[in-house]
Amino acid sequence: MSVAETSYKIGNESLIQVLPNASKRLLGLLEKQGKSEYGALRVAVVGGGCSGLQYKMDLVDGPLDRDIMVTSNEVRVVIDPKSALFVTGSQLDWSDDLQSGGFKVSNPNAEVTCSCGESFSA
Repeated sequence: MSVAETSYKIGNESLIQVLPNASKRLLGLLEKQGKSEYGALRVAVVGGGCSGLQYKMDLVDGPLDRDIMVTSNEVRVVIDPKSALFVTGSQLDWSDDLQSGGFKVSNPNAEVTCSCGESFSA
């Protein structure tokens, strides 16, 4: 199914914002996979982790039906409606830190986060 045939909504950065360091990293990864023109980062919230919920991120070909697509700092981010309830207002950043580096989500909806920084409860 092409993106033209997909029924998705356009969101804005009040849903999720990609900060400059994360944008630079993601644009490089999308280019490396040959998806720079149409690819997107899928952010989902799934059950698991020490606090009950965790983030799942994948590079995908584009939005699926019912997704919300946000363009932030040149990166397309797609989120399913259920996950959108948990990530509204979040920021995605990238850290090169050796011990705790990688993509980091700063989520104002998280009531509890674990020490690993990869799971939360809301």
